[in-house]
Amino acid sequence: MASQTDIRQKEIINITDGRRMGAVVDMEFTQDGHIRTLTVPGPFRIKDLFKGEKGGIVIPWEKVRSIGVDVILVELDPQALRSARG
Repeated sequence: MASQTDIRQKEIINITDGRRMGAVVDMEFTQDGHIRTLTVPGPFRIKDLFKGEKGGIVIPWEKVRSIGVDVILVELDPQALRSARG
């Protein structure tokens, strides 16, 4: 099992389009300590600063396909990512 630090040092790659999404910047856990979501950097938006929001792309744990030595492979719909960025 990988530690939280190990996971944060790995780069996320979307296997659907081969896009490098960046390293994990945040993680959300269930009450029993399992990972619920990973967050990677998203596009910077000034309005997020004023709202106090962190921004980023949230990846549900169910979308993680493999955790390797250097990368985490996820399967995300590229069209959904484009519309989420607004």
